[in-house]
Amino acid sequence: MLSSLTLPVSLPIRQGEITLRRATIDDLDELMRLLSDDAVSASRGDRNDDSDRALYAQALREIIEDPSNDIVVGTESDGRVVATLQLTLIPGLARRGATRLLVEAVRVAADERSRGIGEAMMRWVMDIATRHTGADLVQLTSDSTRLDAHRFYMRLGFVDSHVGFKYRVGA
Repeated sequence: MLSSLTLPVSLPIRQGEITLRRATIDDLDELMRLLSDDAVSASRGDRNDDSDRALYAQALREIIEDPSNDIVVGTESDGRVVATLQLTLIPGLARRGATRLLVEAVRVAADERSRGIGEAMMRWVMDIATRHTGADLVQLTSDSTRLDAHRFYMRLGFVDSHVGFKYRVGA
């Protein structure tokens, strides 16, 4: 279970370190900012707007309360939130009962990119998958337009092995 992960944890980056900790409801404004700061997310409706605050707050509470889910934030030494990602453990039957660790909504603040924050966070994910979660696979999806992100994940050892499909309910 993800709830058994030991957090906070400090990770070295190119300039200093970043601390990963579990998100709380008090991080809601910063999480909304990180999601809306991303052009692809913004094009899908992620906004840093008070009119959406209740929707994000409800989703964050549900994730925090689910022991198979976690939202992690990366903070600077002054406590400022500069990154986030969501983790979900998914038990499965395929691959002889393999458990997957799904990584979603990886975001680093635009003005903090190229400092090694994303790499440090993803290497931490790969480490906890191996040593703490019992996951057999770490998987993620990335929008087809995010070519830089694709190169980043492949450099870390991820393989672009599948084609993903989505169906928007109510469309």
